Amino acid sequence: MATEEEMQAARIGGMRVHNAPIQLIAYSSDWPALFIREADRVRSTLGSRVLMLEHVGSTSVPGLAAKPIIDMILAVADSADEPAYVPAMESAGYVLRIREPEWNQHRLFKGPDTDINLHVYSFGCPEIDKMLMFRDWLRANDADRELYERTKRELAQQTWKYVQNYADAKTAVVEEIVARARAARGARFR
Repeated sequence: MATEEEMQAARIGGMRVHNAPIQLIAYSSDWPALFIREADRVRSTLGSRVLMLEHVGSTSVPGLAAKPIIDMILAVADSADEPAYVPAMESAGYVLRIREPEWNQHRLFKGPDTDINLHVYSFGCPEIDKMLMFRDWLRANDADRELYERTKRELAQQTWKYVQNYADAKTAVVEEIVARARAARGARFR
């Protein structure tokens, strides 16, 4: 888990203090449509620079409660090469909010009108596979989806200085679920 100083250093424009519980809402059938709309906008902005674009996070898992923020993964050739994509994204109204060169060259944009977290990685980054595996496992595994939601609901009731602290608090259960998904994937290929 990152220290407050590390989180502040990665945020462009600083971090907003939350000092409240996290608001989760029931799954909404609107979320896939919001993803499609944003994906179309990103593709029209970046064209062939979009090497992969996926809906991830809790809003991508039918039946799972979530913060109403659409998480997306965008893979580009080199996420560290900001001049190749950041100016185009900014001209379309997206705002670069996080730059984490030490963590998979991760970048994060917020959307012009829809509440999104657009995570940008270089194509082939192992974090992409991990996020997709987690999503796909939760979509197919009722017990782990229920465990994850129960964990989220328990943690969401606490007061968090930053929303990132809440996200970090879920790490242990996420890693536990990812380990099961990896084991199942390995068993299929034996």
